[in-house]
Amino acid sequence: MTIKNDEHILEALGRCRVVIREGKVIEVGEAQITFCPLMKKMAYPLTAPDKKSVKANIEYRINTWGMCTPLREVADTRPFVGFGASEILSFGLTTGLLDAVVLACDGAGTVIVTSPVLVQGISGRMSGLVKTVPYKDVIRRIEENGGIVIDKNNASLDQSAGVAKAYSMGYKNVAVTIAIPAEAKKIREKYPDVMIFGVHVTGLNRREAETLVAAGDLITSCASGTIREVAGKKALLQAGDAVPIFAVTKRAKELIIEKVRQSDEQVFLKTTKLPMLSGQQPEPLI
Repeated sequence: MTIKNDEHILEALGRCRVVIREGKVIEVGEAQITFCPLMKKMAYPLTAPDKKSVKANIEYRINTWGMCTPLREVADTRPFVGFGASEILSFGLTTGLLDAVVLACDGAGTVIVTSPVLVQGISGRMSGLVKTVPYKDVIRRIEENGGIVIDKNNASLDQSAGVAKAYSMGYKNVAVTIAIPAEAKKIREKYPDVMIFGVHVTGLNRREAETLVAAGDLITSCASGTIREVAGKKALLQAGDAVPIFAVTKRAKELIIEKVRQSDEQVFLKTTKLPMLSGQQPEPLI
């Protein structure tokens, strides 16, 4: 089946704009960073985010699990980092601390997910999604795993509509991933009980960072200097020290602490002023 206007736009690897059409990478923009500590931990490791390497990385994702194609896999159990957004949100569903998670998925748009394996499958290896198109096969797989697609006809990215739908379905402990600070503010004002996870924050200016942190519960830092400063000062807990996650509310702190409590891995705990950053940060922080 031919999809009209089969185009996806991603922001990957330091806010590098990537355009995919009909399963082919047709445009790769310049990355805004030169180094990230997570590059070597990827399934397709990079030494530097140059155009050639970024293109190869995205093509690897297309070829291995169908990203931005009708073959897109949506279920997975493999954690990729200890405290990534998908890993934390999957854990929340597993333990019952969360009832539903609102995510963005290529080939489907905004979705409501109640299955941990669906959260990990959708978000574990995906970059920031700017635009997508609907694929019937992808939507079918999501629904077979218990997910709800908000807009099957257009695959629109509307996190506010996803949150509204989740609450209308009776879910009480709802989390949502949001990349746009103004959208996070509006959702917080309308749905004060939702757990907001700020993602893909590289390049936010000071005002945007302050808006996102004021509205959010959990904030990933990506390659953002403003998030490290603003969220770091407000955070009650920080997970990781190279590309940290900041818990800025008590319930977010409790979610991460519970994840640590149930883990079999060794953990070092210390009260200190935040942010606490290692010497290996993304370069430059923007």
